[in-house]
Amino acid sequence: MRLYLSGGGSKEQNIEAYKSFTKNIIKSNKPLLYVPLAFDETKYDSCYKWFKDETKYFNNKKFIMVKSSLELSKMNLFEFCGVFIGGGNTYKLLKELKENGNMEKIINYLENNGVVYGGSAGAIIFGKDIDGCKLSDKKIEVDTSGFNLLNGISLLCHFNESNFEKNKNYLKEYTKNKKLIYLPEEDVIYINGKKVVMYGNKKYAMFENGEYTINNKKNLAMILNNEKI
Repeated sequence: MRLYLSGGGSKEQNIEAYKSFTKNIIKSNKPLLYVPLAFDETKYDSCYKWFKDETKYFNNKKFIMVKSSLELSKMNLFEFCGVFIGGGNTYKLLKELKENGNMEKIINYLENNGVVYGGSAGAIIFGKDIDGCKLSDKKIEVDTSGFNLLNGISLLCHFNESNFEKNKNYLKEYTKNKKLIYLPEEDVIYINGKKVVMYGNKKYAMFENGEYTINNKKNLAMILNNEKI
């Protein structure tokens, strides 16, 4: 599994992670797949323009943008060098990916050496549950259980002082029987098997049993691998 989980920052903030992602995809002559399904369909044209600009940081890698859950379900992900899942409404994104067998398709791709980069909502879905974003995203009806690829830990993005104050009390209640990593925009977690790398040096918040700690990246791999610190 080669999975990038971005706290939602700009390309300037995530430049080191972008460089790593590029190394994983650049040797292939296959195109990238861009998944903007967290956004409303009316914004897909602007999504396309945004990602075209992002590909400058991937050596102008050619890409294809998918526009619906059904379209994604008909694609063979192994025809792509990597999959980039963008941000937006996390509930909408998870709903789209749970339809038409897409969730299983992405998991199979990851388990067979695929490369996935998830930003913001595109990262949150890979945790155990997405309801950590309840105060940030407009909720729609969907089973909130995520891909659960982080050993039972949920994820929330855009950690900064103001967002922390907005979400703190809710997250303390939410995590009474859960674990959640609250990731800042400047940080990207890269998971390759049991190897865990944090790109960026901002501290993140770890919520567990209704309490939280502010951590640096030193113990991140042990937390994600469920090892004792």
